[in-house]
Amino acid sequence: MSVDGWNTVLVLGGIRSGKSEFAESLVADAPMVRYVATAADAPADDAEWAARLATHRGRRPETWTTEETADDPRRLADVVAAARPNETLLVDDLGGWATVLLDPAHQPADDTATIAELAAAVRACPARLVLVSPEVGLSLVPTTPLGRAFTDALGAANRAIADACDAVVLVVAGQAVWLKPGAPQAGAAAARSTPAPPAAGTVEAPGTPGPAPDVFTPATEPAGDAETRGGTETSDGGDWAAPTMALPVVATGLVIQAGMELPMPDEYAGPQAIERLATLDVAGAGLGVLERAVGFAAATQGTATPAPWHPVRVLLLHGDHLGDAAAGTVPGESARRARDARSGRGALARLAAESGAELEVVRAPASAPMEAGPALTGEQVEAALRHGWRLAEEAADAGVRLLVLGACGAGTEAAAAAVLVATAGAEAPAVLGRVVTGSGEIDDAAWMRRCAAVRDALHRTRQSPRSAKDVLAELGGGDVAVATGVLLGATARRLPVMLDGPVGVAAAMVSRDLAGQARHWCLLADHGGHPAVRLGADVLGLTPLLDLRLDLGEGANALAALPLLRSVLTLAAALPTHPALDGDGDGGPAADEPDFSEPEPAGPGPASTGPASTEPDFREPQPASTEPDFREPQPAGPGPTTVGPETEPVDPSGRRAG
Repeated sequence: MSVDGWNTVLVLGGIRSGKSEFAESLVADAPMVRYVATAADAPADDAEWAARLATHRGRRPETWTTEETADDPRRLADVVAAARPNETLLVDDLGGWATVLLDPAHQPADDTATIAELAAAVRACPARLVLVSPEVGLSLVPTTPLGRAFTDALGAANRAIADACDAVVLVVAGQAVWLKPGAPQAGAAAARSTPAPPAAGTVEAPGTPGPAPDVFTPATEPAGDAETRGGTETSDGGDWAAPTMALPVVATGLVIQAGMELPMPDEYAGPQAIERLATLDVAGAGLGVLERAVGFAAATQGTATPAPWHPVRVLLLHGDHLGDAAAGTVPGESARRARDARSGRGALARLAAESGAELEVVRAPASAPMEAGPALTGEQVEAALRHGWRLAEEAADAGVRLLVLGACGAGTEAAAAAVLVATAGAEAPAVLGRVVTGSGEIDDAAWMRRCAAVRDALHRTRQSPRSAKDVLAELGGGDVAVATGVLLGATARRLPVMLDGPVGVAAAMVSRDLAGQARHWCLLADHGGHPAVRLGADVLGLTPLLDLRLDLGEGANALAALPLLRSVLTLAAALPTHPALDGDGDGGPAADEPDFSEPEPAGPGPASTGPASTEPDFREPQPASTEPDFREPQPAGPGPTTVGPETEPVDPSGRRAG
């Protein structure tokens, strides 16, 4: 679904305001949508109303399912209450529902109780729910009793449903104005919530919630085909996040297939950045193992001086795995985690707020019990891969510099373990972590059930192909499939991804068979002590940067390490070269520093031509040599042996020179 941060949304608008089109755009990216139609069929003599209904039906994709509730107004509350957490519902609209409610065929009835029943179902609905309703509060009071009854009933319904929903948006002339929670502005723009700073001199009480995380509302799909979106235009964030390729396009849309040629990181920038670190002016030995983070950032950004990652977006995948893969999991726990993340509560949301990261909760399709049959159908795998690819494209178009990938669904660890067993030849007990209950106790019985589920799934598929899509359909399920699409789409857009947890590592294992370049764009901050992450990282050649053994939940571990990694990149980019290695200086002492160097020996010429030095000479005098000279005397040559005032030259004949 395109809107994250809210589980239920009410879309209000007048006649021909564009409210239905806007509501449909909110669920355009959902893998499957249940369209709940509330209006009764058009009378045989009303061609105009029949044309309107036909227009609505024509806009629905073939993958959507339609459910009619016009026969009984109470049935809508039953449909909403029975929706499962992995479903997405679009109800269009409450005006048709109110019309059926007031139909004499359904009277007498307690309209107030029926509206309250629907509002209660909306408030408790675990699915993603979008409701459309006409706004009647701006019109004149109708002149007929039936018109007044309709506006009163619909007005009361709108108030009750708006109070039950997480978000309310009013569409006027095709423009969306968010009324609740109030921070988002336009439906096609990113919406963020920034709290006001506390007043000067105020001190927050202990336990007072801090700033809310930057919950991201992705834009609706832009107009144009996939080839246009995958062209060569650069995003606002810079050239290194520019798209590099387009997926093959057929009549059904984008095609993700094995053997795709995706870009690799810059092979020269990384080593150059590591070499540059050795020249920085630091007091100690340097950055240690965190040099690898600088090398990774340099290679993915294409520069020897990489910038700190900002902005960062966290993709939290929420999709449950049914069957014994989720043994030991508290029912509804994963849905609660997802709701907490959307509303700014929990460890992940708090860390996202502290690090200034955007947070997007992504709905993934639920996975059937893998021990009994395929987790997904082939069509669901294709849709999930394309959905993940588009999530990465949206992030790159928004200028995001780093994606953090995590998951919070039930049974994700067992599904990731099954993928690792199938792709790396591991044993299920070796890659499945212990099951810890909410009270901190070890549940060995649940762990054995998970191991048995993986074993039975591998036995069931022992004759099945082991291609990437087959592994996703049989074992991986919805969240691993969406994560695989995210990794492939991010690779195509030169966008690095920080993995955190078994789901991301399992997706990286699967992505190798679709595009081997994807693993080179992945970074692992900490293995968290999880055996599946350890094995997958070893196979992928990913060395964790840290060994903190954090276990805060997928996504939260990476965000805890993010400030440290940003600080390392800041130092690497800002520190100057050490003066001793600076090519612009002569390396000699400064003018005001004493010179303790040895004096140069005097040459053959005069020792000094200027005035004598007035500085004392503290050099030790060289003692005269006391050793005897045993050298043989040199015989005199044919010429004069001495020339001096006491001797006269003598020629060889013995006569004095005249």
